Amino acid sequence: MTSPFARPALLCNVQSGSHDPAIRTAIEEACRSAGAPLAATFELPEGDVPDAPKLRDQEVDLLLVWTGDGTINAAARSAAGWDGALLPLPGGTLNLLSKALHGDRAVPDILADTLAGKGRRRPIPTIRSADGEAFITIVAGPATRWAEVRETMRQDGLLEAAGTAPEALDAMMNAPGVRVAGHGKAYPAVILTPTEAGVRADGILTEGTIDVLRHGLAWLGGDFRDGPNEAITQGETIILESDAPISLEYDGELADTASPARFALGASAVDFVATA
Repeated sequence: MTSPFARPALLCNVQSGSHDPAIRTAIEEACRSAGAPLAATFELPEGDVPDAPKLRDQEVDLLLVWTGDGTINAAARSAAGWDGALLPLPGGTLNLLSKALHGDRAVPDILADTLAGKGRRRPIPTIRSADGEAFITIVAGPATRWAEVRETMRQDGLLEAAGTAPEALDAMMNAPGVRVAGHGKAYPAVILTPTEAGVRADGILTEGTIDVLRHGLAWLGGDFRDGPNEAITQGETIILESDAPISLEYDGELADTASPARFALGASAVDFVATA
């Protein structure tokens, strides 16, 4: 079977804790076996995320993004205007976009299906704001301090993370919460998720000690959405309000913005390949 892609390229981070030489070899071999050997490799952190002109110059038609969610976000925004497609592969801590597009599958299986023409190519829904764009999710509110604890644990170990956990707990319990405009209740964090039907807003719940513990474990374990939460609303536009600047986590990258902040449904400016 002829592959629908002739010139794939690989984007990876060689200093990431998830960078496995055996998986990289499997990626290279899968491309060769499909008659589409890698046309280029872009290695972080020494190199740069390729932009649309660079991908066009090298005639790349499929960019394999074997990195974390934050780098997938950067690659998709940088490739805007390019007529190829992105294939996110699980290469980070959470791999939320890869799981959404492919399920919880291994890199070689995802790549083999894509190169065999079994994937579906299309833009995906995103969330856009004045400050950026999210392809997976935005978490807004003081509970995002747990992301800093998670990163400390990943880089420095559990003991160092334990030293920052009390500040995250205090922020989640006592800092001004976040409200969805038109809905009076404030939450330690509101989770925004792009869907075909609109931006979905869910509020995390911390109504007792058990809820707080479950949220801490969910954040440290990887997926903050595993903690207790409730649906708030869904729409083309969501406006968040707070009595303080709003802390944000865009696809795993931390930022902040002034209140009120507007978030609208968008669509990616580049195609993605899904195999699930």
